[in-house]
Amino acid sequence: MNEENYQPETLAVRAGTVRSQFGEHSEAMFLTSSFVFESAAQAAARFIGEQPGNIYSRFTNPSVTMFEERLAALEGAEQCIATASGMAAILACVMGVLKAGDHIVASVSLFGSTVNLFNNVIRKFGVETTYVSATDVAEWQAAVRPDTRLFFLETPSNPLTEISDIAAIAFVAKTCGALLAVDNCFCTPILQRPIELGADIVIHSATKYLDGQGRVLGGAVLGSKKHLEGVYGFLRTAGPTMSAFNAWIFLKGMETLKLRMDAHSAGALELAKWLEAQPNVARVFYPGLPSHPQHELAMRQQKAGGGIVSFEVAGGKEAAWRVIDATRMLSITANLGDTRTTICHSASTTHARISPEARAAAGITDGLIRISVGLEAVVDIENDLARGLND
Repeated sequence: MNEENYQPETLAVRAGTVRSQFGEHSEAMFLTSSFVFESAAQAAARFIGEQPGNIYSRFTNPSVTMFEERLAALEGAEQCIATASGMAAILACVMGVLKAGDHIVASVSLFGSTVNLFNNVIRKFGVETTYVSATDVAEWQAAVRPDTRLFFLETPSNPLTEISDIAAIAFVAKTCGALLAVDNCFCTPILQRPIELGADIVIHSATKYLDGQGRVLGGAVLGSKKHLEGVYGFLRTAGPTMSAFNAWIFLKGMETLKLRMDAHSAGALELAKWLEAQPNVARVFYPGLPSHPQHELAMRQQKAGGGIVSFEVAGGKEAAWRVIDATRMLSITANLGDTRTTICHSASTTHARISPEARAAAGITDGLIRISVGLEAVVDIENDLARGLND
C-alpha cells in the first residue's frame, strides 16, 4: 500500500495492516509475551539488531507495530513508538532526548500531570524547565539558554484551548538547536499535523480520540528515527510500552477517527455558540469561535476547532460544581475524546495537583468548566447544561 497516495480517512482504516498466514480481514491480536526463533543464531541476530523480527512484546509485537505504522502514516512521521499511556509518551520523549543539565522551555498552559512530571520527576534528574506563554513567541525566544534542548507545548491547550503558533515556535527552536515537541491530543492528525508545521516530535495520548470510546490507555511518540533513537532505547529498557490488546483496540478506534473528529468539531462549535448566548456564562473558550483570541491562527493551523469547549461561570467553584452536579446525562469524568460527552471542573481535577499560582498563571479559574463534546444530539447536551445554568 502506497500510503502517500491516500487521504487521511483511508489511512485511518488501511495503513499499517499486515495479514498473517490465515489471511484475516480484520487485524489480528498477537497476545503473546515472546516469540520463538528458528535457531540460536537467529535469536542472537534479532537481539543485537542484525535481523528484523519480533523478540519480546515489551518492545516488539505485530499488533503494536500495526498501530505505530498507521499513526505514523496519519501524522506524516517517519517513525512512531507506542507507549502505555499519554504520560508514558511524554516521559519517554524527555528521557530519550535529554540528559542531566539540559533545559526545557515549556508552555505554561499544559495538562496538570505534565507540569507535575516536569517539576517533580524530571527535575530530580537534573533537567530544569522554564514556563512561558503559549501564545507569545517572544517569551519562548527570551527563555532560551545555552543548555536549552527541548521546547514542549500542547495546542490547543488543556483546558482553555489556547492556540500556539507551531511554525513560529519551531523557527525559534531551530535557531537555538532545540527540538520542538507538540502534544497533538486535542486535534489528532485529522485536524492538525504538527510535523508539517515544523515540529520535530509529536506526542499523543491515544487514550483520548484515537480510541474514542474510553476503553483503554495508550500513548505515542512520533518523529524521525534520528530523534526517536533514544526514545526507543528508553522504552525497550524501562518498559512503559503498549499492550497488544490495547493496540488492537486503537486500530479499531482509528477506523472511525475522521468521522468522529468531524462530528465532535461540528457539535462543539454549535454548543460553544449556544453557551455564548447564555446569560450566566461569563466567557467561552473555543477556537472555532470568532471571539477566541487565536481564532484566525486556529483556522489556518487546524482543519476545525476540535471537540473541547471550556467556559466560565460567575460564582467560582460553588457555581461551577452546581452546574456540573445538575447534569443528568453528561458524564462527570476527567477523560475526554469519548463518544459520550464528559464534563469536569479542571481546577479540582485535572489541574488540582499543581499549585494555585500555577493554575492562576495558566488562567484556570475556579469557575471554569471543561466539556468534551461527544456524539449525542447537541440539543440534549444543551438541555442538560441548562438545568444548572438556569438554576
